[in-house]
Amino acid sequence: MSIEIANESGVAVDEASIVDVAAFALRKMGVSPLAELSVRLVELDVMADLHERWMDLPGPTDVMAFPMDELDSGRPDSTDPGPALLGDIVLCPVFAKDQARKAGHSLLSELHLLTVHGTLHLLGYDHAEPAEEREMFTLQGRILEQFAAAKIEARRKAAQRSADDEVLGAVGLTEPAKTDEG
Repeated sequence: MSIEIANESGVAVDEASIVDVAAFALRKMGVSPLAELSVRLVELDVMADLHERWMDLPGPTDVMAFPMDELDSGRPDSTDPGPALLGDIVLCPVFAKDQARKAGHSLLSELHLLTVHGTLHLLGYDHAEPAEEREMFTLQGRILEQFAAAKIEARRKAAQRSADDEVLGAVGLTEPAKTDEG
């Protein structure tokens, strides 16, 4: 999976973590590993311009998704498993910061939520109707829960490896034994 990220927002964020949650969501959705997507973080005025130009709505918003509708390969329901440019997700960290504060979580958590939300939009999900909203938001919540659990498990395994290395190093077992043949 190829995920490019460009931070033009002026806000320092953990870009690698945003890429990680996008990749996680795409894998969970069964998207081809050859698929590509772009994530762009922008300032308020840029987002306001995009929001007005493409949605005919005034002011900025938190996330916008621009799917490449003519390229359907790479999506889970596609018959062509080849590479595909899924589209672009545009995030506005300054706008998202207020939402994060109101929701009682970190900006990074909000950006994760918005990244998964945008990814689902690129895959054809919407929330215009109540049934669609339930489906999309349930899926979004499940992906975010699984991502958080995977991060916790990865940290646990890394800590265990570190502890094992420390114990093995103390008894001189960190290097493989050398033989006359090698």
